[in-house]
Amino acid sequence: MSQSFPKRWYERIPHPIVMLFAIIVLTALLSHIIPAGAFEREMIDGRPRVIPGSYKTIEQTPLSFLDTFLAIPGGFSSAISIIFVVLSSGIMFGVLEKSGMIENAVGTFMKKLGLERRYLVVVLMTYLFGCLGIFVGYENNIALIPIAAITSLALGGDLMLAAGIAVGGVTVGFGLSPVNPYTVGTGHTIAQMPMFSGWLIRSLLCVSALSVLAYFNVRYFKRIIKSPKSSLSLGIDTKGFELSRPLNEYRLSGNNWLVLLIFVTGMMTMLYGVFELKWYINEISAIFLMISIAAGLASKMSGRTISETALKAVSVVAPGAFMVGFATSIKVAMEMGNISDTIAYYLAGGLSDLPLYVSAVAMSGAQSVINFFIPSGSGQALATLPIMIPVGDVIGLTKQTTILAYQIGDGVTNLFNPTLGGLIAMLAMCRIPFDKWLRFILPITGFILLLSWIVLLITVSIGWGPA
Repeated sequence: MSQSFPKRWYERIPHPIVMLFAIIVLTALLSHIIPAGAFEREMIDGRPRVIPGSYKTIEQTPLSFLDTFLAIPGGFSSAISIIFVVLSSGIMFGVLEKSGMIENAVGTFMKKLGLERRYLVVVLMTYLFGCLGIFVGYENNIALIPIAAITSLALGGDLMLAAGIAVGGVTVGFGLSPVNPYTVGTGHTIAQMPMFSGWLIRSLLCVSALSVLAYFNVRYFKRIIKSPKSSLSLGIDTKGFELSRPLNEYRLSGNNWLVLLIFVTGMMTMLYGVFELKWYINEISAIFLMISIAAGLASKMSGRTISETALKAVSVVAPGAFMVGFATSIKVAMEMGNISDTIAYYLAGGLSDLPLYVSAVAMSGAQSVINFFIPSGSGQALATLPIMIPVGDVIGLTKQTTILAYQIGDGVTNLFNPTLGGLIAMLAMCRIPFDKWLRFILPITGFILLLSWIVLLITVSIGWGPA
């Protein structure tokens, strides 16, 4: 007689599509319960910023049954630029993989370094992807995620380890970056403070959080080496990510160097455009497509081969691109119901009666909740900080601490935010389903949140300024 055991928590996590659809339905129901409201906004540097004290209720706009489903194509329409950057980065990786450059580069790197240093490689790559998040941005790194997948498998790891290294590293680095122009920069602009002031404490927090992530990555790696059946990515197709021959046979050919030069040149051009010419997602997609064509021609691929490689690559990343559009539907549903500003207003108002130290953590928690409805870092800053900064002044928090509370709430919860298109896109590049990712990342997120709140409480105790 077989014995039944109760399901563990991670076995109860629904499929990502079910999860997201449930959130869309919940949003539609909330639009019937929560009063519709809006803040007045003013244009600052071409972007709308909330005017403090301007909240007012407006006519209720509850979502009908039809509206609930209309939010879904609306989400795809709203997220089309991110959807296409997923497709274009997939195409670029497919062509680079077809050329043999990526496999030969990773194989040569591993041959020179040696497998006996594989734990060190995991730590260093976690910090490397963290630095990419700090200095390069978020969606800008989508195309680099598969490199971690190939390296992880070459080390004897799995695709979940690759996601921990790359997706985790980029997300933590970007979310807690001391020089993040979208979060810290926007916050300092709103508060009229010196740009990126307080960088030292933010840097210590960011490095500490990346160290926590690196520790958990190595721990997970050791576990799956000891017991391969404990891998969280069992059954996921690794075709295209695995090295095809022994390490001692790898070397970079002249053509590989040429393709690598094309790739590096393209990425440097993209970074120059992002930081100097204010390029964004569409320009990044265009660069990825240029790299794809140039790399294909340099590898002497025919037009048919490039075309077939592109379509094959699209079929691999299409599920992730679909999830990006589906996740964005939640934001569209919130906008249709006009309840985003109401949620922000009441969450901020509930902080004023709490003790000082509790209010700091609660403010971070409130930003975490808002982050699920406004996943854009700068968008959330523009929507909430004009409210939160005056609230912080009233209860005795410095502006610097208020901005840190916002940064923690926004940045750390991005590790498991199903409405964040960039996160879903990166997981798609590693072929990791969102439900499996939650099982891996939630315990890590808990430790990073605890660490971040300890730092936040320290800044309260020292009156971290400038005020």
